[in-house]
Amino acid sequence: MPHSNSPAIPADQRKGQAGSIRRVAAASLVGSALEWYDFFLYGTAAALVFNKLFFPGADPTIGTLAAFSTFAVGFVARPIGGVIFGHFGDRVGRKAMLLITLVIMGVSTTLIGVLPTYDQIGILAPILLVAVRIVQGIAVGGEWGGAVLLISEQSTRKRRGFYSAFSQTGVTLGYVISAAVFAIFGTLPQDDFMSWGWRVPFLLSIVLVGVGLIIRTRISETPEFEKAKNSDEELPRLPVVQVLKEQWRSVLLVIGARMAENGGSYVLLVFSLAYGTRIGLSTGLMLTAVILANALETVTIVAFGALSDRIGRRPVYIMGAGGLILWAFPFFWLLNTKNPVLVCLAVVVAVSVCHAAMIGTQPSFFTELFTTKVRYSGLALGHELSGVFAGGLAPFIATALLAWQGSYWPVAVYLALLSVITVVTVILAPEPTRPSRVRSRSGTAAAHGE
Repeated sequence: MPHSNSPAIPADQRKGQAGSIRRVAAASLVGSALEWYDFFLYGTAAALVFNKLFFPGADPTIGTLAAFSTFAVGFVARPIGGVIFGHFGDRVGRKAMLLITLVIMGVSTTLIGVLPTYDQIGILAPILLVAVRIVQGIAVGGEWGGAVLLISEQSTRKRRGFYSAFSQTGVTLGYVISAAVFAIFGTLPQDDFMSWGWRVPFLLSIVLVGVGLIIRTRISETPEFEKAKNSDEELPRLPVVQVLKEQWRSVLLVIGARMAENGGSYVLLVFSLAYGTRIGLSTGLMLTAVILANALETVTIVAFGALSDRIGRRPVYIMGAGGLILWAFPFFWLLNTKNPVLVCLAVVVAVSVCHAAMIGTQPSFFTELFTTKVRYSGLALGHELSGVFAGGLAPFIATALLAWQGSYWPVAVYLALLSVITVVTVILAPEPTRPSRVRSRSGTAAAHGE
């Protein structure tokens, strides 16, 4: 359970705790970046490569829809991973699950790099692609909750927003690395890129897994889980069942709060690549824009996490979702100018400001909604179920809307509607932590808004 700040901790002990949390934050960031590199790499390839290599002969729009449907499959699999790893994360520990998810993700991503294409084995090619994508989804479904808890359960409530936000910078760094690597190999002659160049970023995953394992094996289990495990009260046999029985409102709050953040991010970062190609923007320009935006977001995520420690989680989160409502149409207006500076501005504001305010606040906000003994399951379930309805379907829905009207405006409306859902949800949610109440409320009361 979220704990109250200790009233009197010796200076040397506070210094040791600060050093420890910094090491854990760094380890979580690097490991998470490597795992999200794998997951986002698929999204970039789905927008630029898979429609041609695994779904050839179809109308370009149909091919893109088919490629994005395989992208969505990974999101459908993520709640399964959330339930599995959430269960053992609440029963066995956070650290062990993070090691397992990293290995599964790395191996499955490497396999994509050696898959034969449709021209080589026919219909079996997209079937194998979907199968590997399912495995990817299961792995990443267990990753986020564990990476968040690794930090948030080791930080004080007063600084939890700041420190736990570092777990989210792994997401943006993973995207930056995947897009940058893809952009580098995209400079190859088209024939070379389509025949072998696109495979190399996937094959590099096996190297990154080794780095991630070294980092994660050196960190310790979280004190809050160890305390819960060693307490007189037995750990729940089925944490996911208990969280659905006792804290289902918190699960629903997580799902609603993520509609704009998750669905919006895949419209902004995945669908926008395909949209840019459609209106004549170079792939290089679009990748540059998203790389720049995510690089800046790496900083703003932490800044918004720190801000949530000062003014509360809800105000910062609403700021991001409300901003995305206002930016939905200007985002496409600026893309349509085809001016490189304005294109970059469109993506930077949407991602490093609007999206960052939400994703930077999420770890502390969501952690404080659940009790320790079912927290991994609650976080993973809510986070990954929202991914099915928001992020997994967003590129597919956006592409279908664009094909329906031949214009951006239905996509902009869709983006704004996702944001409205999030604003309403967060308004209805309790404020787990307010600066004026941090020291006066118990962990249980704060977690449930009592």
